[in-house]
Amino acid sequence: MKIQIKRAYEPPSPGDGYRVLVDRVWPRGITRESLQVDAWLKDLAPSTALRKWFAHEPEKWKAFKQRYFTELDEHAEEIRKLVHSAGAGGLTLVYAARNEKFNNAAAMKKYIERMIAVHG
Repeated sequence: MKIQIKRAYEPPSPGDGYRVLVDRVWPRGITRESLQVDAWLKDLAPSTALRKWFAHEPEKWKAFKQRYFTELDEHAEEIRKLVHSAGAGGLTLVYAARNEKFNNAAAMKKYIERMIAVHG
């Protein structure tokens, strides 16, 4: 399965497949029509406390991923449903953060890839 991440401020494209907003807060200045997501899974976003602690600081990335993966473990069934919903068309995790490398969508992508590798 192809999994990609894309900023909410980038226009959707036909190759995006199943588009899911994975932020707890709706992106500023973006309408629902322009974002064109198939789902908004705010419960899969990092907890508010974790998001504020991380603050997209690269030196906290490793610890953030570990803590976020622990949170995602509690939503394993929802992740499985997400992967199933995306199917063969691919999955795009949409996020609003400015940092394109150190953000919750990048971490979630790694989590899903690991889950697929282990559980199929």
